[in-house]
This record gives sequence, structure tokens and C-alpha cells, in this order.
Amino acid sequence: MDTVHGRIMNYRREIDGLRALAVIPVILFHAGFQAFGGGFVGVDVFFVISGYLITSIILQDLQKNRFSLLRFYERRARRILPALFLVMVISCIFAYAWMLPDELKSFGQSLLATALFSNNLLLAITASYWSLPSEFKPLLHTWSLGVEEQYYVLFPLFMVLGWKLFRKYLAGVLCVAAILSLAAAKWGLFDKPEFTFYLLPTRAWEILVGALVAFYMNGKERTCSKLLWSELLGGFGFCLIVASVFLIGRGQTPNGTLHLTVPTLGTALIILFSSEATAVGKLLGWDPMVGVGLISYSVYLWHQPLFALARVYSKVPPGFATYSVLLILTFILAYVTWRFVETPFRNKDKVGRAAIFSFALVVSVIFISYGFYLDHNYGIVTRIYGASEIRASDLDKRIYNGRVFQDKIDIFPSDGKTKLLVVGNSFSRDFVNMTTETFDTNNITIAYRDDISECIHPFENKIAERLYETADVIVIASGDPKESCVADNIRFARERDKELFYIGTKSFGYNENWLMRLHARDRSNQWNRVLPDSLKLEAKVSQIVPEYYYISLMKPTVKDGYIPITDADGRLLSIDREHITKFGAIFFGQKALLPSRFGEVMMQRGASPIESTQTK
Repeated sequence: MDTVHGRIMNYRREIDGLRALAVIPVILFHAGFQAFGGGFVGVDVFFVISGYLITSIILQDLQKNRFSLLRFYERRARRILPALFLVMVISCIFAYAWMLPDELKSFGQSLLATALFSNNLLLAITASYWSLPSEFKPLLHTWSLGVEEQYYVLFPLFMVLGWKLFRKYLAGVLCVAAILSLAAAKWGLFDKPEFTFYLLPTRAWEILVGALVAFYMNGKERTCSKLLWSELLGGFGFCLIVASVFLIGRGQTPNGTLHLTVPTLGTALIILFSSEATAVGKLLGWDPMVGVGLISYSVYLWHQPLFALARVYSKVPPGFATYSVLLILTFILAYVTWRFVETPFRNKDKVGRAAIFSFALVVSVIFISYGFYLDHNYGIVTRIYGASEIRASDLDKRIYNGRVFQDKIDIFPSDGKTKLLVVGNSFSRDFVNMTTETFDTNNITIAYRDDISECIHPFENKIAERLYETADVIVIASGDPKESCVADNIRFARERDKELFYIGTKSFGYNENWLMRLHARDRSNQWNRVLPDSLKLEAKVSQIVPEYYYISLMKPTVKDGYIPITDADGRLLSIDREHITKFGAIFFGQKALLPSRFGEVMMQRGASPIESTQTK
């Protein structure tokens, strides 16, 4: 017998081993080991295990008429919060020291959301063009805790109500709920995949599978009378999980929900049919597997912050040796956390109920307040620049890049000014900022559109027709133009005596956070290696667009595969390695636009150059 969450239930070594089978592929997947391309399914295994264990405990307590919501939430707090809070504190320290403002702002949002067990909601909402790459998010993995804790806020209440009102049909209702959740996940995958992945309604079916297993096994004696069937079905379940880890790839999203039914079913089969008497039960009950399973929660908590912060620290992607060291460190920290944090906090004799709830409240409020502060103050720009040197609005892409939307007009005014139409995505907004930081545009009317096709003819709609027909200068600045439209667009411009330009791509390397470790006097004129994919794209676009119509942002700035990431005054040219700051707009305007044919056209049409404020 063993105590689980403070209640007595039969201890099953193979369940702890199953936890190990779940957590090891997850951390190897996040470490980038390609063989474990489906390692993310470990989270789905955890969901099923959680649903089984928690439902078993609730059923046991309800049957003995001793279930208490207060005790239930106390057990959850003891189990989840102490280790989580420790990891959050350590992450805060290194994030403050190593992250640039944009990353620290994002970290603040994650910190706040994690403290409220809603990081899954944050990730679903912010999974957009502006979102920080997941590999740089120390608290990314807490989305799964959000799903679980949201579920366990509602599930005990439902169980208490259902036990009183429709006990006989309770399992059937949960089965219907699981089917509806799975159906919603399958439907949602084709509409908003990020919502499907992160939100409780489309994830609940996995936890409910574990709950239904608990209902089925409730009160049943585990015997070996059908050992052959147990061996076969338990072994089949094990094979399903292992196959999912190695055969489900990172890019297989169209049928992703169906793929997740495979490890979910596999987990259910192992729980149902494996025991100490079966081969799978013996394998999962092997001491090393059980040992990893016991510390699996702390292993899961530590791995992502260690990996993410290592990436934040590094100029280039960490290699095999680095990840190998981090994996060892993950298990060391996990054991220490389990031994000296998790275990003592579960002991009611050492930490009372009032203490655990007070601890949870006070620390949560601190994290929420600090997270809000980081978000509201744009990652504390003064950590890297003096208060009078740079405004946050000159760096924040959501403000600086987003200001171009004020130029989103449906028709050019008849004011005699040169009409400049810029078409494309956020890279096109960068181009508008380069133009306005480089030229006096008082004699230029700029129209920006992100919602009309860059294939000019046939016109997509009346707005496109009006703007394309009346524009004097057309700029397509998405960075990756549609090859099939280039020749037709050039013909359109020639026939109507219009100027046409295509703007190339840009990239500022793998990571810029290493600049935080430099003294202010050493931050000027720093460079990063351009990513190979960006160099390939630049080469492709320069081939499909004739030189006369093409403005490369890389050719005049990249040297030996390296691109500047700060100017002569140490100011960031890009805050997210893709989009430019105000100082990036000035830099590229001077280096790429002013000497180009576009610069000649602008000056011919009365847009005189603005003298640069950057140090030469």
C-alpha cells in the first residue's frame, strides 16, 4: 500500500514507470533529438494517468462518504505548487539577467498566466505572427498544468453533483463528454489548430479516458486469471505509445487529433491490463523506471526552463554536448526538488493546511504582480538602455511596426502628391518605416495594404483596382514574392508608366539575447550569422525578380554571412530577429534604400533625404 495525495490506494509500480515512459520522450523531443519526433505525446500519456489516479481517489472518497473539496484542493496545492514556484523563481532570475526587453515582456505574460494556471489560454490567444518562438519560452510547458488544473476546478464539483443526482449514469455522462470533446478537437483542428492544441474543451477527452478507466476498474480485483490477454493487450498498449513517440512526426498536424488517440489508447490499455505479473508491468516496474517516474513531475518542470534559457544565452543553437549536460542537470535538479521540496510539502505534519494555502496565495500574488510589471513596462528597457536614451515605443514591434496601419487607406486623395502603394505583410510595414525614417515624405501619400493580393491583375476587388490604378509607385515588400505574378506585375507597371519595386527579405540570426551580457560600451556594431534559410530565400528572390526591380536589404549589409544587429551607438536594429526597430529602419534606410533606384525615384518626386542621427 502507498499513500497517494494523502489517501490510501493500492500502489502500482507500473504507473510510476508509465510516468517515466511519458516524461523521457517529452524532454528528448524538446532537446531536439529528431528520433523522438513524436515525443510530445508524453503529455497525452500524463493526461490519461492523471485522469485515472485523481478519479480513483475521488471515487474512493465518495464511496466512503468522506470526500471534501477543501481537502482535494489542498492536495492539489501540495502536489503542484511548491516545485512549480521554485522553478518559476529560478526562471525569473535568469530571465531578468539574460533576456532582451521583448523576450522579457513575453516571459512576464507567461509568468502571470502560469500563476493563474492559464498559460494554455495565453498561448492559444497569442499564437500569432508576433509570438515569440517557443524554444525561447522557459514556461512554455506549463500550458499542460493549466489544462489539468482548469479541469480539476470543475471535475470534483461535477462528481459531487453527479454522485448525488445521477450516480447510476455518471460514467455514461463522462463517456458522452469525452466523445464530444474528441469531436470538438477533430473539428477544431482544421479551424484554429492552436486553440485545439491548448484549450481544455479539446483536451478534456484525454483526461476523461483515464477517468473512465478508473470507473471501470473501481472495486474490481486485479487477478491473473487471464494473464495471456493481459500480456497481449498491455503489450499492445506499450507498442502504441512507443510507436507514437518514434513515428508521429512534428509536422503531422492535419490528422493530429486522431494521432493522439493512439498513445491515449495505449496508456489506457497499460493501466487496464498491466501488472507486476505481466512483461510490460515488470518492465515499467523496473527500479530505474520507477525512480524516474517518482521524480517525473520535477523532471518535467525543470527541462524546459533549462533548455530555453540555454538557447537564450547562446549565440548559436546549442549542440548535442550542451543538451546532454542539460539532461543530466535536469535529473539532478529534479531529484533535489523531489527530495527537499515536493516531499516535505506533502507532509501535513510539517506544513499545515493554513500554511499551504497562505503560501499559495502570497506567492501567486507576487508572481502575478511581477508578471504584470514586466508586461506593462516592456521588459524593463532600462536594464539595457538609459531612461533618456530609448523609448519603448521605438523598440516594441507591436507599436512601432503597428503604427503603419494608420496608412491603411482605401483610396488615394487627389492632392497632387506622389502616390506610394506598399503591399504585403509586417515586412511591408517595416519598409514603410524605413521610408519615413529616411525621406521627408511631406510630398508623398503612402497607402499600406495587407489585405490585397500582390498579384495585381486581375484585380482582387474594387479597393485593389483603385489603389493599383492610381498609384505612381508600387512596392511589394513581403520578402517572399509569388513567382507566378512577377512577370505580369512588371508588365502592368510598364504599360501604365508606373514604378515597381520588390523588397528582399531580412534576418538577424538565431538569437540576440547574448547582447544583454555585454557592457554598454561593447554593444556597438555587433553582428549575427544570418540563418541559412534566409540566405537561400534571398538567393531565390534575387533570381526570380529582375535586378532593375529588386531592392536587396542583405546585399548592402551582410558581410561574409553576418548581418549587423546593433548600430554604431549600440542600439538594436531588430527586437525579434525579423522585424526592425526605429534604429533598424534608419540603418536599412541609409544602407539599402537611399543608394537604390527607389531612393532616386523618391528624391526625383520631392522626397528629400533625412539626415541620419546614427553615429557614423
